[in-house]
Amino acid sequence: MTNTEYYYYVLFVLGLTVQCIQTECPLHDLPSRVHQLGQVLHRSKRGWVWNQFFVIEEYTGPDPVLVGRLHSDVDSGNGNIKYILSGEGAGTIFVIDDKTGNIHATKKLDREEQAQYTLTAQAVARDTNKPLEPPSEFIVKVQDINDNPPEFLHGPYYARVPEMSNVGTSVMQVTATDADDPTYGNSARLVYSILQGQPYFSVEPQTGIIRTALPNMDREARQEYDVVIQAKDMGGHMGGLSGTTEVKITLTDVNDNPPKFPQSVYPMSVSEDRVPGEEVGRLKAKDLDLGDNGLVNYRLVDGDGINMFELSTDSETREAVVKLKKPVDFETKRSYTLKVEGSNPHIDPQFMAWGPYKDEATIKVTVEDADEPPVFVAPNYTFEVEENAPQGTIVGRVHAKDTDITNNPVRYMIPRYTDVEQFFSVNAEDGLITTNRPLDREAQAWHNISVSATEIGGHHQDTKVRVNIKVKDVNDNAPEFAANNEILMCESAAPGKVIETVSAVDKDEMAHRQHFTFSLAPEVAHNHNFSLRDNRDSTASIFVVRKGLNRQTQDVYHLPIEINDNGFPALSSTNTLTIRVCSCDSKDVIQSCNVLPYVLPAGLSTGALIAILACIVILLAIVVLFVALRRQKKEPLILFEEEDIRENIITYDDEGGGEEDTEAFDIATLQNPDGANGFLPRKDIKPELQFPRPGMGRPAANSVDVDDFIKTRIAEADSDPTAPPYDSIQIYGYEGRGSLAGSLSSLESVTTESDLDYDYLQSWGPRFKRLADLYGTKDCCVNDGDDDEDS
Repeated sequence: MTNTEYYYYVLFVLGLTVQCIQTECPLHDLPSRVHQLGQVLHRSKRGWVWNQFFVIEEYTGPDPVLVGRLHSDVDSGNGNIKYILSGEGAGTIFVIDDKTGNIHATKKLDREEQAQYTLTAQAVARDTNKPLEPPSEFIVKVQDINDNPPEFLHGPYYARVPEMSNVGTSVMQVTATDADDPTYGNSARLVYSILQGQPYFSVEPQTGIIRTALPNMDREARQEYDVVIQAKDMGGHMGGLSGTTEVKITLTDVNDNPPKFPQSVYPMSVSEDRVPGEEVGRLKAKDLDLGDNGLVNYRLVDGDGINMFELSTDSETREAVVKLKKPVDFETKRSYTLKVEGSNPHIDPQFMAWGPYKDEATIKVTVEDADEPPVFVAPNYTFEVEENAPQGTIVGRVHAKDTDITNNPVRYMIPRYTDVEQFFSVNAEDGLITTNRPLDREAQAWHNISVSATEIGGHHQDTKVRVNIKVKDVNDNAPEFAANNEILMCESAAPGKVIETVSAVDKDEMAHRQHFTFSLAPEVAHNHNFSLRDNRDSTASIFVVRKGLNRQTQDVYHLPIEINDNGFPALSSTNTLTIRVCSCDSKDVIQSCNVLPYVLPAGLSTGALIAILACIVILLAIVVLFVALRRQKKEPLILFEEEDIRENIITYDDEGGGEEDTEAFDIATLQNPDGANGFLPRKDIKPELQFPRPGMGRPAANSVDVDDFIKTRIAEADSDPTAPPYDSIQIYGYEGRGSLAGSLSSLESVTTESDLDYDYLQSWGPRFKRLADLYGTKDCCVNDGDDDEDS
């Protein structure tokens, strides 16, 4: 056997051994398998009967590594056989010498990337490429080396374990992974060890379970631990690769500490003017535990102030709050002692022997003096006083005292808002209450006032007390009729018939045995119409004495009745009873009386009368409104007709006088030629006369007195109902009766010729000079006149 063959034989045996280990075959069968393989080799016609080669990963030599050699028995060594390699990595990773059949790996292989390659070998004739043998498939396995360290994929880790745990208590398990082949050698066999965290914790080498290593680890002493765990391959032997991870372990709390008050005695103070419910002080027991394990409940267990104070717990600060339960008095007791207990509500039975889980402390409360207001000896007062008692009558006395050590004197007063009408007054020094004027029980039976007491020389603090004063009744009101003192009776009432039963009332307080007596007044004691009978039950019956009362003769009778009470002193009064005689039907039903309500027809109620009156008032209002509207709709002085727009001449018939308009007003413009002759035409009617009246062509003399002239015109206008008021602006728009055109407006200009005399225009002044020049000459052509008129 050549060296090369020996080398491949060794590789084959090595691979067969690994395969046997993987399949867990007995090692004593290995020689028989080798012998069988040798027999097969001798019987085979090919030299590559084995099905796999091995190549070491990560080989970094200078030359390609020889994986194996293919050799066929038909190969005589003359180079006529050609070896061909195909499959995974053929031609790139694995190359074959087609003459010798040697297979080399040209690249560095990594088992973690690909553990094996499947290839196919074939022997063909070099000249014809004709297969000499069938193809043979084989596997090239990458043999592992220890080139990957262990890794903790989930680190860093966080774990919790209760404090005071026993030694060996499991904390957690950490696991590392190794990418090397776990089936080949020790490259992936890991061993765990602890690099940091001793002597508190330990780790099991094979499993990676971390356990406590010390007893009684106290969270209050140290809560967190940083532990470093190492995983090493090659079974932990020298030369192995390693990886580490960090584990943060926290000790959780258990109730292993009792509460403890920092002080054994807590001094506190409270002023005597504090009210119940106010805070006096706070204290707190310390507990090193956390959460529910550190909760502390407080309670008072002893002391002479256990009934004067109470405890509560602040939900946020967990402090014990001492509060005042009852008012304290410096003058009565100046200090109190309390004993308070703080205990854990949640106790762990495992640590019960470490108890007791409670503590006690003493609270000393000092009462401080305060300037208190005076105190009345009674919470309220009730007095009585008779009505009509004279001014200055004593009602009663109130008393207050200063409870402070100084015992200052007290001053009394009645607040005015409790006795607005000032019925009472109080002596400022001794608290004696008296009346300021007589009281009337019938007006006010009770008076509820307040009296305030103020300490003299103190802080002007006052105290008020309620004083109820009852006004006792005296018989100072005479009796009177209880109901209306008018009765109705039928004129046909028979003698002896009771027509009314009267009763009486008294404004005074009615006693249990008080009653009234009735009698006729002395002046009517012997009348022949009516009589009275006292029923001795505080009522009296009125009955008819004679027959034949006629309402036509006398319809109203007045019967004076005297009423007496049995008070002390007894009082009496005379009350007049009015008896009205009415007509009745056969059943003694009243039909009518000589008073308005009974004259009206039956069935017409007061509501109907009010409705009728309301309708009348509404009709009158409508009539008045209609008349007022008719008066407002007077016909205007000028008709607004389409063809009559003479009022518009005011806007454009003034030719303007320049500065003369601002200097004076020509009285001649006010002189109406028609008005001078007593003719004032209506401006709302078109004039029918086309020719001027005689004597109207000239204005009045310039010497006319303006005041007399205006008064005359006003009188004429007032006396003529057809003329508008003289002071109307319409008077200045009148153009005269002699104009054939009827208006100077171009809207209704007359285009026909006329023989009018315009000489009077010469006397109208310089402002009409231009008009006089145009119309005052007879020689003017008709066309010119028409043009001027149109202008």
